[in-house]
Amino acid sequence: MTGDRPYGRHRAAGRLCLAAALAMTASACGGVATPPDDGRTSVVTTTGILADLARHVGGDLVDVESLVPEGGDPHSYEPSLRDIRDIVYADAAFSNYLLLEKQSVIRALDANLPDGVPNVPLAERAITYAAEIIPLVENVNLDTVWLGLRVRGTGEAAGATRSSEVRLKATGLTGPGDLIGYLTETFGDPTVFFDSSDGFDAGEGYRDDTASLPPDAHTHMSWAFTEPGVYRLELAAELAATQESRPVGLGSSAITFAVGVDPHSVPGMAGATVLGAGHADVTVDVDRAADGTGGSVHLLADPHGDGGRPESHPASDTVIEVPNKALTEVPGDPRFRFLGRAGEDIHQLPQAVLGRHVHGEIDPHLWQNVRNAMAYVKIIRDTLTEIDPEHAADYRANAAAYLRELDELDAYVAATIAEIPPSRRHLVTTHDAFGYLGAAYDVSIAGFVTPNPATEPSLAERRRLSETIANLSVPAVFLEPNLRGRSSTLVQVAEEQGIEVCAIYGDAFDEEVTSYAAMMRANAESLRDCLA
Repeated sequence: MTGDRPYGRHRAAGRLCLAAALAMTASACGGVATPPDDGRTSVVTTTGILADLARHVGGDLVDVESLVPEGGDPHSYEPSLRDIRDIVYADAAFSNYLLLEKQSVIRALDANLPDGVPNVPLAERAITYAAEIIPLVENVNLDTVWLGLRVRGTGEAAGATRSSEVRLKATGLTGPGDLIGYLTETFGDPTVFFDSSDGFDAGEGYRDDTASLPPDAHTHMSWAFTEPGVYRLELAAELAATQESRPVGLGSSAITFAVGVDPHSVPGMAGATVLGAGHADVTVDVDRAADGTGGSVHLLADPHGDGGRPESHPASDTVIEVPNKALTEVPGDPRFRFLGRAGEDIHQLPQAVLGRHVHGEIDPHLWQNVRNAMAYVKIIRDTLTEIDPEHAADYRANAAAYLRELDELDAYVAATIAEIPPSRRHLVTTHDAFGYLGAAYDVSIAGFVTPNPATEPSLAERRRLSETIANLSVPAVFLEPNLRGRSSTLVQVAEEQGIEVCAIYGDAFDEEVTSYAAMMRANAESLRDCLA
C-alpha cells in the first residue's frame, strides 16, 4: 500500500537511528513499544479536536493520535515519552499553533518530527483558506493604560524558530518603593516576572526576574508599585535561538513610571510622551536587532485602544502614567502576599484580561466558528493528498462528505443560538476561548474580567462581578467540564446569584462529547437552554 508514498513509514530510512535512540530511552524509562506498522498513514495532532477532523478526512487509511489526551488542556499539557514515539513515527503532524499549545508541545514536534515530514500549523494556514480571523485587540473598559510585553518579528535571520525564547530581564530599579510585574493565570495562580523587593541578582543571570516569550508574541500582565513616586526599571533583552545556544543580546533600556504623581513633571523628561490610556507593550524588535538596525527595548502603543496603527516610542522619551485612580488593595488571597499584606494600598496597572494570553496577533481558537473548522479540513485534505497521492480520491471524497456535514452543522448552530433573545446572549466564562463563537453567531462575550482576577478575589472584586451579572440579567454562567474543579470563584458567585452553571466546551472533549460536531451542537444547545 505504501510502496510509492514519499513518507511511508517503512520507507523512512532516516528514522532508523531515531527509532533506535527512542528504543534505548524507552527501555531506560520503563519501556514504550515501537508502534506496529499496519500500512496506514500515521498522523499526530496536538489536540483531540484536530484529531477528530483528521480522522474524518483520512478514514480507515489513516491512524491518528492526539498528543493532548481526552480532557487535557493544550495550554498546560507536558508531552510524554509515548508522545515522542508517536511523533518520531509520524507521516504528518497537525498543530493549531498561533501559540495555543504550550511551548513544550511545539518543541516536542519540532525537535522529533523527521526531516521532510509535513509539520502543519492549521490556524496559520487557515488564513489562506479564507478562514475568518479575530485580531487580539481588546476593548478599552479600564481607565488606565494596559501595559504588556511584546516580541516583534520572528528572528529567523538570527536562527530563531517558533521554539526559541526571547528573554526580558529586569536588571535594576530606582524609585521610592518596590515594583512587581506579574501575570495572573486563567484560574488564579500568579506568576511573578519581576520583583524588586529581593533585589536583582546578576550572578544568576537575573533568572528570578526574567520574562520569556516566543518570537512574534505578546502577553498581558499587571504592574504593582508599593509607594507613589517616579520609578525607572532597567530592562535588558536577549534571544535564545535554541536551548543549547548562547543567548544573543538584543539591547536594553530604562522604562519610566510616574506613580501617583504628575507624569508631565518627571525630572529630566520635559516634553516626554505620556502613555496613560489604551494599550501599550514593552517591546523587543528581534528582527531589527538581528540585522543590526535596532532592537533595543522600546514602547509600542495603541493609545486609543482601537486596533489602529501602533506608535513606537523610545523608552528614553516616554513616561508610563500610573494615576491615583489605580490605587487598590492587596487581595486577601495568600498567593498574592508577594504584593504586601492583605488590605494594604498599592498602585497597580491591572492585567485587564483574565489569564495567560501569550498569543500572537490572532486569537487562536478558530474552530469555535464552524466555517473556520471547514478551512482546517481542507488543509488536512490537501496535506494527506500530497503525502499519499495513491489515495487522493479517497481523501477528497471523505473531505467532501464531511464538509457537507459541517455546512449543515454551521446552519444548526446559527439557528439554535438565534432562538435566544438578543438581550440575553451574554456569555460569562472563565476561559477566554469563545471570541469566534461570539462573532460568528452573535453572542456577546461578557467574560470574567476584573483588575485582579484571582481565584479568591477581594470582596469588592466579587461584588463587582456579581453586579455585572445582575446588571446584564445573566441567567447562567458557563464552565468547561474539564476545568470545573479549577473555577471555584465563578461557581460560588453563580450560587450566590441563584443562577445556573452550564457546560460549554472549548479546547477538549470528555466522555459525553467525543467529536467536534457533537461539541458544537452541545455548545449551541447549552447556550439556548440556559440563556433563552
